[in-house]
Amino acid sequence: MPTLRFTTALLLTAALLAFGPPESGRAEATGDPLKLTTGFYVDPASSAAAYVRRHPEDTELASKIAAQASARWVGAWSGDVKAGVTAYTTAADQAGKLPVLVTDNLPGRQCGIGGGAASEAAYRTWIAAVSAGVGARPAVVVLEPDALARLDCYPPAEWDGRIALLKYAVGVFAAKNPNTWTYLDAGNVTSGEAKEMARRLRLADVGKIRGYALNTANYFTTDQSVARGNEILQALGGGTHYVVDTSRNGNGSDGSSCNPPSRKLGTPPARTAAPADLHLWLRTPGESDGPCGLTPDLPTRTFSPVLAHQLLTGT
Repeated sequence: MPTLRFTTALLLTAALLAFGPPESGRAEATGDPLKLTTGFYVDPASSAAAYVRRHPEDTELASKIAAQASARWVGAWSGDVKAGVTAYTTAADQAGKLPVLVTDNLPGRQCGIGGGAASEAAYRTWIAAVSAGVGARPAVVVLEPDALARLDCYPPAEWDGRIALLKYAVGVFAAKNPNTWTYLDAGNVTSGEAKEMARRLRLADVGKIRGYALNTANYFTTDQSVARGNEILQALGGGTHYVVDTSRNGNGSDGSSCNPPSRKLGTPPARTAAPADLHLWLRTPGESDGPCGLTPDLPTRTFSPVLAHQLLTGT
């Protein structure tokens, strides 16, 4: 049986590998969720974890997907979002781990998809509830995938209102969540000119939060996304940070963002070199992008072992 000293050494080593040396205490580390935690939170209620509980014989999927930390998305489907986010971040905090959330509830959501909050007032109430659910607990939050990248899909008369909602969300998290790193989604490598994306990020007050997110639920390589992130950073004049979704970018993009064939898992979630803060799995590998591609009848966020195993093999 391992000695207490040996067990303690193993735990300290794991903490160092996860996020670097621990700080002297939570109170002194306010503002940096990595210093308050020792690794990413693996959601036991993720769709991949639920599949593995039903199919424990699928050991490769269990170890390479279900055992990795991926983000929990919250939106109109989430019911009492404050209660749900509170329970999720509390469980992560009790485990000493860092939870990652993605909000996806802007009215009209991504152009052509529809859904989302019923009105601007409903969205403001909803995003404030998400923020309240996080509270002072450490977390990473990515705000509204493609909201800025696909702004052109909406009539120009709606642009100011949509940006105002993002600005409101940014302001809420900046004011109410001292131990959260919040990132405003900035699309992917095909989302127009970097200078224009930087302009939109400024309009939404990106300078009040940690930074912006790239490649959310997409397939472009990490190198491509980092190059894009640095272009936006230069256009912004520095002073901010970004994260990259590496969940399914191991083989890069074939031009499709909807369940394309022959894609592959990317690198697991990890801290990385500045100015990129983190590599994250913002989409759980195996979850559908929608009824399209390899799974033409599968709704968005529904888990498919077919998609998961295709990502495991890359073929």
